[in-house]
Amino acid sequence: MSRVESSGPGPMNPERLALERVMSIPPYPPGRPITAVAREFGLDPKTIVKLASNENPLGPSPAARAALVEGAAGAALYPDFDTFALREALSRHLGVSADRIMPGSGSSDHIVLVARAFLEPGSAALLSQYSFAAYQGAIASVGARAISVPTRDFHLDVERMLAAIDDSVRVVYIATPNNPTGTRLEAAALDELIARIPERVVVVLDEAYREYLDPADRPATNHLPETRPNVVVLRTFSKIHGLAGLRVGFAIADPRMVRILRRLQLPFSVNSLAEAAAVAALGDESFPTQARTLNFVERARMAAALAGAGIEYVPSHGNFLLLRVGDGRAVFQALQRRGVIVRPVDNYQLPQWLRVSIGLAHENDLFLSRLREVLA
Repeated sequence: MSRVESSGPGPMNPERLALERVMSIPPYPPGRPITAVAREFGLDPKTIVKLASNENPLGPSPAARAALVEGAAGAALYPDFDTFALREALSRHLGVSADRIMPGSGSSDHIVLVARAFLEPGSAALLSQYSFAAYQGAIASVGARAISVPTRDFHLDVERMLAAIDDSVRVVYIATPNNPTGTRLEAAALDELIARIPERVVVVLDEAYREYLDPADRPATNHLPETRPNVVVLRTFSKIHGLAGLRVGFAIADPRMVRILRRLQLPFSVNSLAEAAAVAALGDESFPTQARTLNFVERARMAAALAGAGIEYVPSHGNFLLLRVGDGRAVFQALQRRGVIVRPVDNYQLPQWLRVSIGLAHENDLFLSRLREVLA
């Protein structure tokens, strides 16, 4: 697209130099930090509970914390460009050859890289309604068109997705479990969907919340790119491993796909502390089980409390719940004033809903108490 340049006297306005497609992209709305809410409402940060960004309330594992302390001494040096230690650790953990693994800055890194590598103006990418907002931003950033396919009761509709694929579609984004709905695609349905997507279309399979599923319910996707080279599987250390602040994730893909995406990736996108913590987290096998158990118990308790109060919610397979509260933005603001940060989802065309992360028991109790006050 064209850009409009400034004319006449006066200082240059950078917005007039930017490409039109860039200015059309709405900024990503992150969960509000505790410090910002404390400043705005005059609250003590220690009394505020943040349940807005699907973070692990247990924090990083003890092993990852120790690795961060030990690695701090080398922070003056550039990290290993090839992330050798992390790729080798992931190779052992997943049973996948290291040349099929591509670490990055969270899984968001790869979402954008695929768009940059395979989309352009005139092409399109397919996603299910209520998909992660970063997909649309990545698609728009390269001037491509996003096709949003209606869900069926908040669940991805396989037949509608397949019917929407036309000659312009070059990428399909699939998330299971999905954020912000918490719904998942069962393994058989996922297999069917991927098998029926044309091989000329790149499939991005986002499994950021995979570890919150019971192991028996997780699709067998580690080796999927070996038979479907057009599939890129995404995972992250931000969720169950509690490393959101370090921004580290990875893709599993065909080695040729890895080489394509690496051409576009910024150098040193995984810093040395993030790599050390991620390697240590993989070695701490008991911590994800502990986090998943806590999430399962507290999510069930939260769901029961919401149902008892007559509040509609979407049954979730992630570490959050989507609930209907009326005026979502107004309830979000009222909860902030009471020291509880949740996530409005009006940017997903869900103005009556809020997303709340599953926290520790006392954090969830505070949320439920404050929510009852607001809705009363």
